[in-house]
Amino acid sequence: MNLPHEAKLLRVFIGEDDKYDGRLLYELIVEKARKEGLAGATVYRGILGFGANSRVHTTKVLRLSEDLPVVVEIVDAPEKIEAFLPWLDEVIQEGLVTLEKATVIAYRHNSNG
Repeated sequence: MNLPHEAKLLRVFIGEDDKYDGRLLYELIVEKARKEGLAGATVYRGILGFGANSRVHTTKVLRLSEDLPVVVEIVDAPEKIEAFLPWLDEVIQEGLVTLEKATVIAYRHNSNG
């Protein structure tokens, strides 16, 4: 698979405990991106953060918090990202979705497996 030099970077900011239809939302997003043939997806787990409700989520021992921040990033051609957005809007109940231009320098895979 090739990516265009000028692509889009989609970022989805949600909580690690967020669910849709009983499934963890970040896992569902990655699975859907794969099924739709997007170039790839990566999930990052935050150690500290807050969102629109200003509630702090942290990994500090004295203040145990579930639902740590999670960011899902997907880079692909603009038209593929745009086609993914309506489904994303349907499944995200709380969070932030951003989109920006990305310049692809290299996108390679190992053909050995």
